[in-house]
Amino acid sequence: MTKRKIRRKLNIKTRAIRPRKIAQKKGKQPGAIIYVGDRGGMASSVNIMEYNWDQLQEYSLASMTELEKQRDSNTNSWIDIIGISDEKFIEDLGKKFEINNLALEDAINTQQRPKIDEYDNYIFGVFKMLYLDENQQLVVEHIALTLFEHNVLVFQELKGDVFNGVRERLRNRTGKIRAKGADYLFFALIDAVVDSYFEVSENIFERIDTLEDEVYYDPKPDTARKIQELKKEVIRMHKWIFPVKEMIHRLIETDNPMISKDTRLYLRDALDHCIEINETLQIYREMSISLMEMYMTSVSNKMNEVMKVLTIMASIFIPLTFIAGIYGMNFEYMPELNWRYGYSIVLALMLIILVGMLIFFKKKRWI
Repeated sequence: MTKRKIRRKLNIKTRAIRPRKIAQKKGKQPGAIIYVGDRGGMASSVNIMEYNWDQLQEYSLASMTELEKQRDSNTNSWIDIIGISDEKFIEDLGKKFEINNLALEDAINTQQRPKIDEYDNYIFGVFKMLYLDENQQLVVEHIALTLFEHNVLVFQELKGDVFNGVRERLRNRTGKIRAKGADYLFFALIDAVVDSYFEVSENIFERIDTLEDEVYYDPKPDTARKIQELKKEVIRMHKWIFPVKEMIHRLIETDNPMISKDTRLYLRDALDHCIEINETLQIYREMSISLMEMYMTSVSNKMNEVMKVLTIMASIFIPLTFIAGIYGMNFEYMPELNWRYGYSIVLALMLIILVGMLIFFKKKRWI
């Protein structure tokens, strides 16, 4: 089975699963903890990085009791929940941290648009994390960040993410992250998500550059499909990334005491990056539209070249066919039929006409 057939088969399966999951939410009250997504069946696990300037501890959750102790600790900690399809686990975790069910609903609904919500004792945000896997294929992962006074909870679908740089800064005590509060960790995670958009954007540019060469030098029927897929991908990325700009702006403007004045300055830098990436995606979208127009023009020019050659060939053979048609009538009293050199003369005349027309077309630069 080819990769294309496998991909089509997986897409059919995805479309079959998603409506069924969404249908389960119909008629339910707001805040119903129902997972909506294509990565179900994965058991949830919790990894914790507890830190201050002097110490760092990394461990996995052994029980909900330990997690409750972590909630009440005055030490800053990053609580990473991997796997969000276990609805019972997510519901129990939400109760331990007193997270509103509306927020939990958004955390496990992978169709949720990026957003920021502020509650009495925490700030909740939903993002789309984009990165490239080992095969340079785009991975779209739904994540939710929850900022408490001393904790940051991260809900993510897969083990892979874009936070390795943040982990290394925590482990190596580089930068300000170990000296700052949980709000700075919250910013660092958002900044890592935004920075990953640049890597994906560079991949989009490389694909556009490759397709430009393909369209210009060797357009194929498959090229149109590639351009259309690229265009759809750029539109989807813009849909996922555009709201992040407003989300970060809201965090900068909020008077919530959990976001310090110092952290707001760093958030401004993330906002600049968001504006830049959105402008870049808008340019890429226009470039993808231009690529399709360029492809259609190239195919049209190629067709015109083919028609030109066929027209020239037809123009050359029309007079030769005319002469051959006259002498193919076989009337009894055609005077030329009895000429001794008639056949040679007619062939020579046809050759002269052929060469003459080729010279004429050459002078006109039609060939």
